[in-house]
Amino acid sequence: MTSVNLTQFKEDSQNHSRTNKSFLENKRWAKTKFLDDTVHEFHYEAFEHINCLDCANCCKTTSPILIDRDIDRISKHLKITPSKMIDQYMELDGDDEYVFRQIPCPFLMADNYCLIYDVRPRACREYPHTNRKRVHKLFKLTWRNSLVCPAVLEIVDRMKEKYLTSAIK
Repeated sequence: MTSVNLTQFKEDSQNHSRTNKSFLENKRWAKTKFLDDTVHEFHYEAFEHINCLDCANCCKTTSPILIDRDIDRISKHLKITPSKMIDQYMELDGDDEYVFRQIPCPFLMADNYCLIYDVRPRACREYPHTNRKRVHKLFKLTWRNSLVCPAVLEIVDRMKEKYLTSAIK
């Protein structure tokens, strides 16, 4: 496993931000027949050497959107009512969706483990969303996640290498 240097990652992600956004917004290349397969391959290869527990930047810098099932599941696990959980841990964001009011996540422990891992929100389980079907529909999210997750930055870099290089040939 590769150790994550968050300082270097933040610098790299900011330096690549504009070109990554432009690349992901230009969907002409995204009509590639095997895009999902290729991106999924890059996803699994990135996570073979990047350990989330070395980083936890997603938990330190962003809050997932929580749906009702997440709130019910987590509150049951914590042995509190859903309304108490909302009062204690959550707020509505600008889109009227529940998010944790505290960043870093209130359930992130000092060793980067999650206190509620087995019942974590769906958004956390699916993060960083680069192994989902029809990945091209999530490119705006992929760009935002490339500013948070070293694995996503690597995936986007590999996508650019593959699709920009093949477009030049």
